[in-house]
Amino acid sequence: MSSNLKENQTYLNYINGEWIASSTGEVEARINPANTKETVGYIQASSLQDLDQAVASAKQATKAWRKLAGSARGDMLFKAAAILESRVDEIAETMTKEMGKTFPEAKGETNRGVAILRYYAGEGMRTVGDVIPSTDSEALMLTTRVPLGVVGVITPWNFPVAIPLWKMAPALIYGNTVVIKPAAETAITCAKVIECLAAAGLPAGVINMVTGSGATIGQGLVEHPDVNGITFTGSNGVGKSIGRAALARGAKYQLEMGGKNPVIVAVDADLDLAVEATVSGGLRSTGQKCTATSRVIVQSEVFEIFKDKLLNRLQQITVGDGMKDGIWMGPCANENQLNKVLSYIKIAGEEGAALIYGGSRLQGDGYESGYFVEPTVFSEVTNTMTIAKEEIFGPVLALMKVDTMEEALALANDAEFGLSASIFTTKINHMLSFINEMEAGLVRINAESAGVELQAPFGGMKQSSSHSREQGRAAIEFFTSIKTVFIKS
Repeated sequence: MSSNLKENQTYLNYINGEWIASSTGEVEARINPANTKETVGYIQASSLQDLDQAVASAKQATKAWRKLAGSARGDMLFKAAAILESRVDEIAETMTKEMGKTFPEAKGETNRGVAILRYYAGEGMRTVGDVIPSTDSEALMLTTRVPLGVVGVITPWNFPVAIPLWKMAPALIYGNTVVIKPAAETAITCAKVIECLAAAGLPAGVINMVTGSGATIGQGLVEHPDVNGITFTGSNGVGKSIGRAALARGAKYQLEMGGKNPVIVAVDADLDLAVEATVSGGLRSTGQKCTATSRVIVQSEVFEIFKDKLLNRLQQITVGDGMKDGIWMGPCANENQLNKVLSYIKIAGEEGAALIYGGSRLQGDGYESGYFVEPTVFSEVTNTMTIAKEEIFGPVLALMKVDTMEEALALANDAEFGLSASIFTTKINHMLSFINEMEAGLVRINAESAGVELQAPFGGMKQSSSHSREQGRAAIEFFTSIKTVFIKS
C-alpha cells in the first residue's frame, strides 16, 4: 500500500478556522515505534499564548453555535462522517505509524469514528427535556438542556480517533465549542480528524486544536477561567490532578482513568472461547487499552487445561510492524511504555510470579529498530503482587487460580479499579452473581473485557473514573446542564 503521509510535514494548531503556527516556533518529531529511524512528521510545542488564543476563539463562537438548530449541527456531523469515511485508509495508516496499532485495528477504529459521528449527528433531533406536572393548574413546567460553553478535551494516544470523537461529537451536537489537546504521541492522527471536521463546514472557533505538553497546554486548559468543562482520558495521577484543579474553580469535569480488568473462567466455561477472548482482550493493541484483560482468574479444576490452550494459542501470534500483512500485534507505543512494561515483568519475577511465556524485548532482524516486546504470561500470581494490582498497559497476563466462584468474585473485586470485567460460564447462577456482585462499570458475559459499544454508557467505578459516563445518550449528562422552566400566563 502506498503511503499517504507527507514526509517531514509539520502539523499546525487549528484555531478560529485556520491552521496556525505556534508562538514558540518549536516542533517535536513523531517517531514510528515499529521503526524508530522513520519520522512520521512534526508537531508543535505550543505555549499558553497559543492556548489563550484558542480558548478566546471558542468562547467567541459559543453564542452563534448554541443558537443553531440541533438538526443543523447534526448535518455538519453527518458531513464530517462522510469525509472521515473517505479518508479511512489514510488516517488508519497515520495511526499505525504514530502509535503502532496494526493497520486492520487502526482501520476498524477509524470506521468506528465514522459511526460515532453519525450516532451523535442524530442526537440533534432527539429529546432534550421533559414536561413535569406543576402544583399550579394554570402553569406549565418543563425541563430543557443547555450547553456548558467551552469544553476542554484532553485525550490519550491509545485510541487517537475514537476517544477524541466520542468526546468532541457529543460536545458539539449539544451546542458546546471545543478546544482539544491530543496526546503528543498521536497528535498527527488527531490533526487529520480535525481536518475532516473543518472540511464539513463547522464555523470558525467551534473546534480548535492545540498541541503541546501536558504540563503547559493540558494544565493550562484545566485552569483556564473561560473553559467551562474538562473531559479527560488518561492516567489516574493526572486525572486526579485535573479533578482537583477543575473543582477548585468550579468547572465541570469528567475523568476516565485506569483499569485492572479481570476475566473469570468458570469450571463449566467454553475454554476455547475463553482462551480466544483472553488473548484478544489482553493482547490486541499490545495490551494498551484501559479495558484490556490483565488478570485471568481460573477455577482450579480447569486451570491446567486452560493454561495449555492459552500457551498454544500464543504461539500463533505474530509480532511486528503493524503496516505489514499477517502481523497480529504491533510494538509498544513509545520507548517509555516499552520500559514500563519490561520493568513490570522484572518486578513480577522478583516477587515470585512464575514466567511461563515470553517476558523479553524482541531482538534481531526486523525488531532492532522498534519497541517490540513478547506477549507475556505469568502463573502463580497472588493478589499481593504488583502485577495483580497496578495497571501495566502492555501485553502481560497474570494467571490466578481459585477453587470456588465465591473466591473468584472476591479476587476479581480485590482491586482499586473497577472499569471492566468478564466471565466465561454456561450457568445462569454464575452469570447473575457476576452481574450483581462485580464492582465494575462494564460487565460482559462470555465476551472479552475490552468490548465497548458506542451507543451504550461507558465508565468505571472505584478509582477508574469520576463516576460519570461517556458515549450513548449518557453523554448528554456531562455536556449539558438541566434548566427547569416554569411558565405562567
